[in-house]
Amino acid sequence: MKREMTKEEKELAEAGYQDLAEEKAHAHKEGDAQVDDVDIHEHKLAFDALEAELDTAFDPKDPAQSPGLSAEEAKARLARDGPNVLTPPKKKSALRKYWDCLMTMFNILLIIAGILEYILLGVDFKDNFPNTYLGGILIGVAFLNALIEFYQLQKSEAILASFLAMIPPSCRVVRDGTLTTVPAADLVKGDVVLVRSGDKTPADLIVFSASDLKIDNSSLTGESEPQERFARPDGVQSRPVEAENLLFNSTLVVNGEGWGVVVRTGDHTMIGQIAALTGTESGKKSPLAVEIGRFVMMVSAIAIVFAVVFFVVGITTAYKGKGEQTVTFAVSILVAFVPEGLPSVVTLLLSIAAKRMAAQNVLVKDLQGVETLGSLTLLATDKTGTLTRNQMTVTNLWSGLRMLSAFQSNNDSETTEAFSINTPGMREMVDIAALNSHVKFDRTDLPFDQRKILGDATETGLIRFAGKHISDYDEYQKQHPRVFEIPFNSSNKWALVILEKRHKDGILTAYIKGAPERVLAKCSTYLKDGQEVPITDEFKAKYDEAYDYMASRGHRVIACAQKLLPGDVYDPSYEFSKTDAQYPSTEYCFCGLVSLEDPPKHGVREAIGTLRLAGIKVMMVTGDHPKTAEAIARKINLILGETKETLSKKTGRPVEEIYEDEVDAVVIHGDDIDGLQGWQWDQIFAKNEIVFARTSPQHKLEIVKRAQALGHIVGVTGDGVNDSPALKKADLGIAMNISGSDVSKEAANMILLDDNFASTVKGVAEGRQIFVNLKRSIQYTISHSTPEVIPQLLYVVVPIPLPLSAILILVIDLGFELFVAPETQDGLMRMAPRKPVNDHSIHVLKKRALRRTKTLRRNTETNEIIRPSRFSQTMMRLKAPFTRQFWEDAFERSDDETLVDAKLLSYAYLEAGVIEMVGALVAYFVVFFKNGFSPSDLRRAQSALSASPSVTYFEKSSPDFINHRGQSISASQQVDALAQAQSIVYLSVFIIQCFNVFAVKAKFRFPFGRSIIGNYYNFAGIVAGACLGMFVIYTPPLHVVFGGSVHLSPLYWLIPVAFGVLLLVWASIRVLLMRKSIEQGRVKDIKGLMMFPTMRTMSMRSRH
Repeated sequence: MKREMTKEEKELAEAGYQDLAEEKAHAHKEGDAQVDDVDIHEHKLAFDALEAELDTAFDPKDPAQSPGLSAEEAKARLARDGPNVLTPPKKKSALRKYWDCLMTMFNILLIIAGILEYILLGVDFKDNFPNTYLGGILIGVAFLNALIEFYQLQKSEAILASFLAMIPPSCRVVRDGTLTTVPAADLVKGDVVLVRSGDKTPADLIVFSASDLKIDNSSLTGESEPQERFARPDGVQSRPVEAENLLFNSTLVVNGEGWGVVVRTGDHTMIGQIAALTGTESGKKSPLAVEIGRFVMMVSAIAIVFAVVFFVVGITTAYKGKGEQTVTFAVSILVAFVPEGLPSVVTLLLSIAAKRMAAQNVLVKDLQGVETLGSLTLLATDKTGTLTRNQMTVTNLWSGLRMLSAFQSNNDSETTEAFSINTPGMREMVDIAALNSHVKFDRTDLPFDQRKILGDATETGLIRFAGKHISDYDEYQKQHPRVFEIPFNSSNKWALVILEKRHKDGILTAYIKGAPERVLAKCSTYLKDGQEVPITDEFKAKYDEAYDYMASRGHRVIACAQKLLPGDVYDPSYEFSKTDAQYPSTEYCFCGLVSLEDPPKHGVREAIGTLRLAGIKVMMVTGDHPKTAEAIARKINLILGETKETLSKKTGRPVEEIYEDEVDAVVIHGDDIDGLQGWQWDQIFAKNEIVFARTSPQHKLEIVKRAQALGHIVGVTGDGVNDSPALKKADLGIAMNISGSDVSKEAANMILLDDNFASTVKGVAEGRQIFVNLKRSIQYTISHSTPEVIPQLLYVVVPIPLPLSAILILVIDLGFELFVAPETQDGLMRMAPRKPVNDHSIHVLKKRALRRTKTLRRNTETNEIIRPSRFSQTMMRLKAPFTRQFWEDAFERSDDETLVDAKLLSYAYLEAGVIEMVGALVAYFVVFFKNGFSPSDLRRAQSALSASPSVTYFEKSSPDFINHRGQSISASQQVDALAQAQSIVYLSVFIIQCFNVFAVKAKFRFPFGRSIIGNYYNFAGIVAGACLGMFVIYTPPLHVVFGGSVHLSPLYWLIPVAFGVLLLVWASIRVLLMRKSIEQGRVKDIKGLMMFPTMRTMSMRSRH
């Protein structure tokens, strides 16, 4: 990655990343003024006083043997104090939610139009009486729209609430002397609770036993660094927030484990007493909501502009100063442009998607998060428990330069000997596995092999293995009590325990296990045939060979070492301490390596292959060794190509001589991440196959931030506490339900209830489908604007009798807008994401970021950025459209697909819209011609309105009209002819829109066939619309409101049917014309993808 770069290239590479440095600087400035007022005093009490006050019993020396409360006592206290739950944050009332639904731009326009009609009624009651219906219907429609949207919202919230109830937080508590798991809501004061790394503290606890316990208090105090917590037998005389022995409800355990006694529950806890911290509903909008909002504002602006223009044209031509009639005409134009049913359609589609996701065992906390999943460009996934099963089995051991197989496997070479406890070095390995462990058992009264082990997968695998070779596991643990320990954490990557185990030089033995490179660094000798031998280069070469043997098979590798502590230095009274490094950290004896296999989950390989074929970059971010991570990645379609290292091995060329463009895969070690420069990050993300190994939680967060800075929409999947910062920062965090920690579930937007990674693929497909369905709905909805508006234009310009009244326009808009039922499309998962990240998009993003950086003012002394005031920002926004840069940015080429783009507008207004408009007008003129009016007659009759003297035709009191044939047409015939003509225009728009239902779906294939017409909801919608149309047109009592005529012959329906067929023909031609651009948007086949199930890599062979 070394090369010389020009200053300009370096500036451009760093552009876009500056914001990340700023974020670090402004990370948190949360005051703790509120936390001084809370009512908590128990942290000041000594243990005996605490036991007396809470009427409970615990054992600080052996916390696992604490009696705790009895089940009956806990039940009584629960009845007395109430459940351990916080009063939920104040939510919007149903009335407020309905008000929010009502106060959308479309509904406001309709209400204003309806009020205008009633104002006209007050001006001239007699002439404007028909407007009573129009005004009432407009206002009624706005309220009905809001009601439909409100109903859908309530339904979707109920679905969400029912799913959240399925994953109640639980905790480990001692009841009747037995460690058990209970819902956190059932905790009471005096309960003895065990918390471990990855847990969320279930209540306020006083710690009476702790092992390297660290807590993230940032949600309460804003402290970014985890705070260490200890047992303090005599209490602590300080503020509660500073007490070292106090854990607060809802804070996160990030390291170690501890035992505590509950002192506060529910609203009496620290967080319950600080009302401000319980929070309120978030008002952050998703990208989808922003795009819909932008579309609504655009359409509303167009509608208002056209209504004003048509008002001016109307009052100067057709209406000759008749203001009241011109206002009604302008209202009809406004109504024609506004897609009234759209908000309901959006909510309906999201609700349907939520139900579908629920059926796939995927819980989406925010409905619009499903669409975010559909627009992902990069998915960063953890390995253990996410891609793999998290079921560790010990497979190989290496000690004294010998490789042994603990689990007969077809992966081992012929020369690998079988494991035996009598082989030199194996007893020490088994002891380290058994005694340097933090696992607990659900029950200790059962035989060892029948117990359920409570602990992480690696330790569980080691203990299962060790337990087979120790006759009495519990007794063995008691024989060797612990004196001191440092539990494993993600920064040290090793665990140490010092215990009483006699040897010839003393009584204390130190055991260490962890990441091989970290453990080996602490060793100066190795164990061979029971003797300690100095480590040599020859040993290191053999060690590397053994490590490669294990890691290249995708196994997790753990190193074990021991130190027999000399009694003259480390006597029983020696005080060990990790704060000032008062513990042995060097001169260990390396005992060996043990490998554990965690096979990939079923379906993961196909899922990753499908995501890659959908244009989504999938990368692994794991704490495992690079070789283990790469081996697993190659099994599951994540790496198919060569890395620099593998290419170097194949060709025999040094790694330094291999150019970046020769390889398509990269494996980055966590130790290198902190030193990476901007251009190096760009090189990494330019690769298609990426693995980050040996990463810390901070590294995972940094990787997500860097990807987002390049314009990626990032999804993160994970299950551990180390994944939670990245889950929170990602555009979409996806957590596991069964194996996931409380912390990760809290941070994520989406939870896979069955831990099935393959559900992510279904989610992506669903998210993409939502976008397509919304796009189709908008395309379908605004298609009838042209046949509604152009005839109105002809009415004032030609002029001709009004082809469509405002009320009929409203019936079209509302009656036919829910037709486009959601359905799936096969081709979507082979298309690139709708906002792809490529060289061009990154260059544009960096260019703009660099320009922005150069225009920012900085403090001359501190070099800190001085933020512009709100007034300055507003002025800059107002000036922007008058600058050249604004228009260059606006028209810059982009591969992004937006909700409303030029293709959609062209189809809706110029293609389908024009076909519908011509079809409706042809039917209009044919009906009039059959009733004795030629087009010239219509123009003459309508022009008479503005002649002198003025004559009004097509009313009940009109004079007879003499047509082009010299025939006399009476007033009643004129009225019926107009009613028939308006009815056929209304029905023409409806009938052609029925064909449009199928035409808008024609993208990948023609608008025929089973896949297009196989959706029965479409036909149900068409039948419902037809019933509404027949009811409106052919029901005499409704003619007062809507017009209509029973004399309209069904034969006239054939005209719009013909134009509907023409629309399908055009849609088919459009598919052919657009096929090339769609093919270009498809993701090319990826050579080497394995789209078949992952086989279990270990074959069980009989040993009988």
